[in-house]
Amino acid sequence: MSARELVVLGTASQVPTRQRNHNGYVLLWDGEGILFDPGEGSQRQMLHAGVAAHDLTRICVTHFHGDHSLGLAGVIQRINLDQVPHPVTAHYPASGQHFFDRLRHATAYRENADLREAPVSADGDLVVTPAFTLSAARLSHPVESYGYRLTEPDGRRMLPERLAAHGISGPDVSRLQREGSLGGVRLADVSEPRRGQRFAFIMDTRLCDGVHALAEGCDLLVIESTFLDEDARLAAEHGHLTAGQAAEVARGAGVRHLVLTHFSQRYTDPDAFARQAREAGFEGELTVAQDLMRVPVPSRHVPSGPPPAGPPPKPPAPPSATAGSTSGSAA
Repeated sequence: MSARELVVLGTASQVPTRQRNHNGYVLLWDGEGILFDPGEGSQRQMLHAGVAAHDLTRICVTHFHGDHSLGLAGVIQRINLDQVPHPVTAHYPASGQHFFDRLRHATAYRENADLREAPVSADGDLVVTPAFTLSAARLSHPVESYGYRLTEPDGRRMLPERLAAHGISGPDVSRLQREGSLGGVRLADVSEPRRGQRFAFIMDTRLCDGVHALAEGCDLLVIESTFLDEDARLAAEHGHLTAGQAAEVARGAGVRHLVLTHFSQRYTDPDAFARQAREAGFEGELTVAQDLMRVPVPSRHVPSGPPPAGPPPKPPAPPSATAGSTSGSAA
């Protein structure tokens, strides 16, 4: 299986710092490369991170504040300069169409790539493929903002010992997966449920229903924590979360790996965000994002409990083969 990982391009909020570039993230998911919220400098950060324009298949913009979108102009022109051979689809709030148009056509260049516009105007599924569903949910910010969620369909994990007990091996394993039964052996007899992986990306927002819906059951959650808890009033005023609030969301949603990002330049100690996340009761894997880091999507969760029900196995057969905003605020 191809690598599934988050590549962090930038982790600053309204103002970049010497250590943190403006926002930017690329989710590599098998054959997909989804660029989220490219702020200024994203094209150069991609170079440093080893991500090419050819890797991109989608662009997802949560909202049109500058630290989340000013990098669009350069990235779009690079996609055209490099003559990316496959379509690249851009998702963004429909209410910001005029901003997208300005950024797409900010300067003169030759358009020779297939950039497809797919604006978001409501909660729901944006793309449904056999491999994943990309959906969006409205957030609470001074300008219209959407978070994004990638969900892999549930499947089944083959159990080698059960396959061997039923004498199923080689190409017959794939045939059983396709057809659901083989020679009286059901797929359920030799496999167990395997929950699809789930990823969510939540930027500038107050606590709202959309935040909880996007985070639910995620293997990897990337969420803004612009402020520390002592500045919760400022966070609410300007449409942001604190580290503790983000961690409480993750804890309540059963998130496995939490990535905090989008930090205000007012804070100089990144460890403070981790401390407050732990104080809020989050016990899963925790990352305070840094520019150019790579965060793997956790391996698939294997459910606990007894093996799947089925008829008694046949006698053993010979060994077989198995298958990291700006609201004009104090951010």
